[in-house]
Amino acid sequence: MRQLNLDQLRTLVSIADLGSFSAAARALHLAQPTVSLHISELESRLDTRLVVRGSRRITPTAAGAALVERARRLLRDADDAVDAVRRQAEGRTGRVRLGTSTGIVVELLPQVLEELERDHPGIDVEVCILGSSEAMSRLAMGTLDIGLVAIPQPPMRDLMVTRWRSQPMMAFVPKKWAAPKRATPRWLAERPLIFNEATTHMYRLTMEWFAAIGESPRPRIELNFDAAMLALVAAGYGAAVLPLHQPVGADFNERLQVLPLRPKLTRHLGIAHRPRATLDGATESVLQILERFSQR
Repeated sequence: MRQLNLDQLRTLVSIADLGSFSAAARALHLAQPTVSLHISELESRLDTRLVVRGSRRITPTAAGAALVERARRLLRDADDAVDAVRRQAEGRTGRVRLGTSTGIVVELLPQVLEELERDHPGIDVEVCILGSSEAMSRLAMGTLDIGLVAIPQPPMRDLMVTRWRSQPMMAFVPKKWAAPKRATPRWLAERPLIFNEATTHMYRLTMEWFAAIGESPRPRIELNFDAAMLALVAAGYGAAVLPLHQPVGADFNERLQVLPLRPKLTRHLGIAHRPRATLDGATESVLQILERFSQR
């Protein structure tokens, strides 16, 4: 037996509710012969009468009533499925996988997610703590939808990276240290240092800054968690070169002092994703929210 036709079931339900073929035709914006054809095809497919044609009102048979009851559920589920697809396509609902570093999660992402919750409460963002290289790899594999990454990044096929924000790099040193007004590579190289791990973009950026004047310091410890690095600085374990997260002027631990770098050093962040024409609505909505926080 062929599968039931939802349009024919909708016609049957309408006849049961309204009591006539003509009323159902008007409600469904169909010609009356089409309504009659729907019922006759249903009856033929099921090999049973579904309606009784009375003088004043058409009523379902017992078989017809059983089918009407189930048809209502089927039609409701079908309408719900269509609505879910539309909400997903329009970016009103869905799940988006976003990868970024711990520093961005702590300082910037809460503001982004707060605005997203206000504008698109049906979108769920799954946040993964990832370095930039791993985020790019997972985007390429299709296991991530958006990456907030340090730039520049090596070009990768079918991935786009657009500039998002810039953060000045600063020297975070223990409060008890006698320090100059500005930290130079030479001054920092003579002190114990806490770096990001050697595989990270932050490590390479910092080492290039030192190397520009011929310094090649050896870190005392390498970590990838900004809060842990700052805790070690506050404990007097060493100094760290990290981004000064916005907004500038935020309160820092009383056991830290923050020194500008000389020469200046800036970290640039980008938004990485697949081509926009291939994105679903939820991912597009998250991108639009992120773009509101761009620095032009």
